[in-house]
Amino acid sequence: MSNPFVIVGGGLGGLSTAIHLALQQRSVVLLEKNERLGGKMNIVQEAGYTFDTGPSLLTMPWILRDLFAAAGRNLEDTLELIPLDPICRYIWPDQTQFDFWQNLPGLVQAIDRLNPADVTGLFRFLAYVAPIYQTVADVFLLQPFDGIGDLLTPRLLRDGWRIDAFRTMDQSVQQYFQSPYLRQIFNRYATYNGSSPYLTPATFNVIAYIELVEGGWHVRGGIYRLAQALQQLAENLGVDIRTSSEVCEIRLHRGRACGVTLAGGQQIQSEAVVVNADPRYAYEQLLPGQDTQTRRLQQLEPSCSGFILLLGINRSYKQLQHHNIFFSQDYRTEFEAIFARGVPAPDPTVYVCSTSVTDQGHAPPGHMNLFVLVNAPSLNERYRWEREKEGYRQTIIRKLERMGLSDLSQHIVYEQIITPLDLWQRYHAAAGAIYGLASNNPFVAFLRPPLRARGIKQLYFVGGGTHPGGGIPLVLLSGQSVARRIAIDMPFSVRLRS
Repeated sequence: MSNPFVIVGGGLGGLSTAIHLALQQRSVVLLEKNERLGGKMNIVQEAGYTFDTGPSLLTMPWILRDLFAAAGRNLEDTLELIPLDPICRYIWPDQTQFDFWQNLPGLVQAIDRLNPADVTGLFRFLAYVAPIYQTVADVFLLQPFDGIGDLLTPRLLRDGWRIDAFRTMDQSVQQYFQSPYLRQIFNRYATYNGSSPYLTPATFNVIAYIELVEGGWHVRGGIYRLAQALQQLAENLGVDIRTSSEVCEIRLHRGRACGVTLAGGQQIQSEAVVVNADPRYAYEQLLPGQDTQTRRLQQLEPSCSGFILLLGINRSYKQLQHHNIFFSQDYRTEFEAIFARGVPAPDPTVYVCSTSVTDQGHAPPGHMNLFVLVNAPSLNERYRWEREKEGYRQTIIRKLERMGLSDLSQHIVYEQIITPLDLWQRYHAAAGAIYGLASNNPFVAFLRPPLRARGIKQLYFVGGGTHPGGGIPLVLLSGQSVARRIAIDMPFSVRLRS
C-alpha cells in the first residue's frame, strides 16, 4: 500500500487541495495544529454572540460552486449564499455617506448624487479593467504557476501592456474618478491583499472589477459555515483529517519531501507533502537546512496585519449595514504609518462587520455583534502590542463614537481583542501578516513562493502565501492548481474517478 499525500494545515487551501487530490483517488492525510479547521477563517461563539473572525465577504462564488460540482455535489444543497445589497456602506469624518450597491442602477444613482461626472468615470473604469482581468485570469489565476516562465505565452507577450503593472492603483483611480470620496473607495481594494494603494500596481484594480461585476455574498449561518462544508465534503471523499496535530518538521531524504514529524514525535511517511502554512514560517521552522530560501523570504515585505475587536453590544445601531467602512481623514498618511514607519495609524480607517444585520441569530434580540478590523503593521521592533493594545482599542472606540455610534463604550457587554501577535501565534502567520507578502511592487507575483518548491522534490505550497494570493476564491483556486501540478508531476499513481 502506498504512502498518503500529507497536507500540513487545514485552512481553505489545504481543504481545497485535499478534495481535489481525493478526486484523483489519492490517499490524503490532513494535519491541523488547532482544534478546528479553517485557518484564519474561524469563529468565536460567546455570550450569545457569533463572530466570523477571518474573511467576511465571499466573492466569485462560481469557484466554490465548481469545487462542489467536481465532487458531484450541488453547492446550494449545502450552503445558502445571500447577496448583499448594498455590499458596503462608507462613512467619512464629514458625515458623507455612500452605499456601494450590488445592483448597477442603484450604484449609478448613488454615484450621480455624489458627483454626476463620475457616472461616466465608472463605465470608463470598467472598460479599462475588463481587459486586465481577461488577460491575467486564464494564465495566472486559473492555471498552475511556477514562475515568470509560465507567463511568457504568446497572448501575454502580445497583451501584457494591458495589465497596467507600472502605475499604482491610486494613479489609475485618479484617472477615472474626480470625487475624492470615490477615489478613496476604489483605493481601498488594495487592502483586500494587505497592500497600499499608493504602492500596489494598478493591475490589482481587478479586485474592484470582480466585486462590481459579480457582487458580494454572505453565507447563511456565517462565513465559517464554508469551512465546515468543505471539511464535510473532504471527509465524505475519504480524507483522513486530524486536528490538534501540529507538525514540527517536514522530513527530507535525498532532496525530496518524504514525510512529517508531529510535535509528539510521531512520524508519517508520505508520497508528497503540501504545506498550507505561511511559506516563510515553513522554511524557518519546518524545513531544516533551507537557509537560502529562508533569508530570501525574510527580505521580502510582508502584507499588513490587523488589529481586531470583537464587540457584543446590547443595543442596535440602525445606521449600520452588514459591512461598513469608517474612513480616515488622510488615507495616504494612514498607509505611510503602516508601511513606511511600521506603526498603527493614529487616525485609522475602521471596518465594522455586523453579521447580525443579516443573520439575526448571531446576537441576542435587540443586540448586535460587531467585528471591528483596523489595518495594522506587521510585527516589528517599533511597536509592542501587549503594551499598547488597550490604548489603541480606546482610539478606535472613540473614533466610532465620533462617527455616529454614540455611547458605544457604554453598550459593550462582550469583548475580545486580537492583535497581530495573536495572529502570529495562533496561525503561524509570519510577522502577523494576514496576506503573506505585500503586493507593493510590480514584481511581487513572481517573488511569491511557487506552488512547487524550488530545490525540493514532492514538496508543494498552497494558500494565501503562494500563487495566486490571498482571499477565499484565490485560495480555493490555489488548492485546485496544486492538485493539478501534482497530477502532472506524479501521473502514474493517478486513477481518476470514472
